[in-house]
Amino acid sequence: MWKIKRKDKVKIINGKDNGKTGKVLQVFPNSNKASVEGINILIKHLRPRRQGETGQRVEFPAPMDISNLVLVCPKCEKITTRVGHKHIDKKVNEDKTKRKKVRICKKCWEPIDE
Repeated sequence: MWKIKRKDKVKIINGKDNGKTGKVLQVFPNSNKASVEGINILIKHLRPRRQGETGQRVEFPAPMDISNLVLVCPKCEKITTRVGHKHIDKKVNEDKTKRKKVRICKKCWEPIDE
């Protein structure tokens, strides 16, 4: 289970965008990277494909290492928080319960995702 997931609000703690916050667009677990909305913007130049077409400059958020990101807790709105894990019993129906592993904020001990 990963500490940072898609749609999480994160703060950048290292690099050229140090101190900025944004929403995670994609997570690449194999390469340990994530792309954040509006952060680490790179420009790719595209050459024209057909005759009469003009070239373009496409801006996109490049993936950055997950170690440079810190989660911002949605419940307590602390600036930076560490992530822990906890097993919670969730009722499926009247007589059945299901154990679910959830991420928790280490500062307020509230579940981040349910």
